[in-house]
Amino acid sequence: MGMPARTERRWTTADVRDLMDESRAWPRYELLDGELLVTPAPGWPHQMAIQELTAILRPYCDREPIGIVVNSPSDLELRPGTITQPDVFVVPNSLLPETDEHVGWDLVKALVLAVEVISPSSVHTDRVEKREFYLGAGVSEYWVMDLEARMVELWTPERDTPLVTRGILRWTPLGARSELLIDLPTFFEDVSARLRRR
Repeated sequence: MGMPARTERRWTTADVRDLMDESRAWPRYELLDGELLVTPAPGWPHQMAIQELTAILRPYCDREPIGIVVNSPSDLELRPGTITQPDVFVVPNSLLPETDEHVGWDLVKALVLAVEVISPSSVHTDRVEKREFYLGAGVSEYWVMDLEARMVELWTPERDTPLVTRGILRWTPLGARSELLIDLPTFFEDVSARLRRR
């Protein structure tokens, strides 16, 4: 994925929503502390990783009473004056509507999990700026997935440093009855194998 472009002016959520109305899914627009981040469409490895991770998270979240798995593009305003689009995220069941009459991003004010798949050009944004934002906005857990290094950084609001894993990723969100185990060597090999088949 290309590097997020930055702009000099101070943007508002209304400005960014106007840009979104004029475009389609890409480029992706995000707003952090008045700064507009514009990201071009992700590449094949990024997309394959998102699909693989979603395929693992969805059955786990279906079994456990924690929430639903969603992929971007999205339009989350977890804090007033911000718009973010994590690559993969879990919305808690408590925020889901009773009916499908009103299903909109404005309902999502908290996340159980946010995941960003980094590229060399998005390292600082994903590892620092978005990490600080998501944890400051009350996201229970934030994962930074590094496809090149074949590792995942797990961040929680209680930790000053990430738990870095290349082996088994363990996740037990609040309310879950069982632990999710992701074998990362197998995961990254599956992503590579899917790319070789294309």
